[in-house]
This record gives sequence, structure tokens and C-alpha cells, in this order.
Amino acid sequence: MDDTTDDLGGILDGLLGSGTAAAGGEPSTSVVVLIGITLLSVAPALMLMMTSFTKIFVVLSMTRNALGLNTMPPNQVLAGLTLFLSLFIMWPVLTEVNTVAVQPYLDGSLTFGQAVDAALQPLGAFMLSHTREEDLALMSRAGGVPNPANPSEVPIQTLVPAFMISELRAAFIIGFVIFVPFLVIDLVVSASLMAMGMMMLPPVMVSLPFKILLFVLVDGWGLLVTNLVGSYT
Repeated sequence: MDDTTDDLGGILDGLLGSGTAAAGGEPSTSVVVLIGITLLSVAPALMLMMTSFTKIFVVLSMTRNALGLNTMPPNQVLAGLTLFLSLFIMWPVLTEVNTVAVQPYLDGSLTFGQAVDAALQPLGAFMLSHTREEDLALMSRAGGVPNPANPSEVPIQTLVPAFMISELRAAFIIGFVIFVPFLVIDLVVSASLMAMGMMMLPPVMVSLPFKILLFVLVDGWGLLVTNLVGSYT
């Protein structure tokens, strides 16, 4: 990951070096504003690719589908809950990024390229700790490059897609476990309606209240949040 970040840092230093103030080496206000606007424009992509957002959102969406509620809670509510859970999980990493990269850059002790390198270290460590070696090998083979000798040498362009594949795999496993009890309820209700000769009554209308009741009785939201947060600790 060092070679890639060094190249990226050199390019960014060349682009932004002219906007750095001469006195004390601190970045000028215009450069800081430009960087802030750029980060805001790419923040959604970074949130999806380099944090726990994707896994949490997929699990919550699959839970909604398992309950048979296609639009409740709405996507805005799920996205909001996912966002704040992701911030909760990523807070130690974001704090470290602020300490080792953002504040030194604003103080002028680091160039922009050096700040990018420093910020990628804690993010890379977080992604590596939640990425399977099989997925890293898969992306390395897909890119036609040899497997790295150790995890610290994984380039960022290989680590990010491997991390996302691992997150999606974990989300689908959790979703399967969530679907099983609700599937059992659907099967029991369908068999009961068939036995009573009530074939014209949609089974989902009968099973939906029971699935919601089961989800509430077992404190489904609490279990989901506890296990999702616990999977990153």
C-alpha cells in the first residue's frame, strides 16, 4: 500500500503545492475550502467503499424483506440509521485520521500527500482486519499481480474491492440467518391455510402480524444492532 499512496501523494502535492502559504507552510484558506468541497463530493463513495455502511445497510434491508415489509421502514430511515451506526463503529478510526493526518496538515507540519498517506494507514488497518485473505487473493489474481508477502503491502486499489466483497459475504450470511425463522412462519401459516381449505386467503396477510410480533418479542432491532456493532469489535 506504500508505493500506491506515495504516488498518489506526489501527484496531489504537485496539484496543491502552489496553493500552500509560504509562511509556516500552512495551507491557504482557498486550498482548505477546495479540499473540503472535494471531500464532500466523494464522501458518499468513501462511505460506501471504506466503512461498515454497506454491510449494515444490506442487513437492514434484508431484515425488512424477511418481515415482508417492502417499504416500511422507508429507505431514508434505514440509510439514516446505517449512517449513524457506521459513525459509531468508525469513530475510533476517524479520530485517529484526524489526529495523524488532518490536524498536522492544517498545522502545516505535513504536506497534502503526506496527510493522505497518514490517513490511509488507519483506514487500511480497519479494512484489512475485516477482509478475508481469500478475497485479497481473488482481487490480486484478477489484477494479474502476485499475492503480497504481508498484509501491509496490499495496495489500496486491491484492498477496497476485497473489503467490499468480504462485507457483502458477511451481510448475506447474516441475512440468511434472519430469513430462516420468518420462512418457518410462512410455511406453517401456508400449511394451516391449506389444511383449512382457505386457499383464496393470501398467506402473507396472516403471517405478517406473527412475524412482526416475533420480531418485537425477541427485541429484533436490539439484537441486530448488537451483533452488527459486535462484528467490528
